[in-house]
Amino acid sequence: MNLLTNWEDIPLFDGEEAEAAFWADNRLDVRLMENSVAEAGELADSTPITLRIDPRMLARIKRLARSRFLNYQSMIKQWLSERMEQEIREQRGMGGGRSQGML
Repeated sequence: MNLLTNWEDIPLFDGEEAEAAFWADNRLDVRLMENSVAEAGELADSTPITLRIDPRMLARIKRLARSRFLNYQSMIKQWLSERMEQEIREQRGMGGGRSQGML
């Protein structure tokens, strides 16, 4: 049994059979789940927004979130946060090539 310590180690599945086969050989580290719950609590102060997403894309996002035992909205917020941090790091490393107003 493989112990998964990183969300990125969980692949996208083509179907339920592939997902079942994956989970038969793998399990999540408890600390990974605990950290996700702690992060969700830190984001309690939120401003609601409206975001239009293609229904097929939303269905894929929801499937992926379910496979990671996350709420899809929380996963989207996590992705946005990670990408924002990446952009800020790149901006600092490249001397601020992008407009400051974008972040």
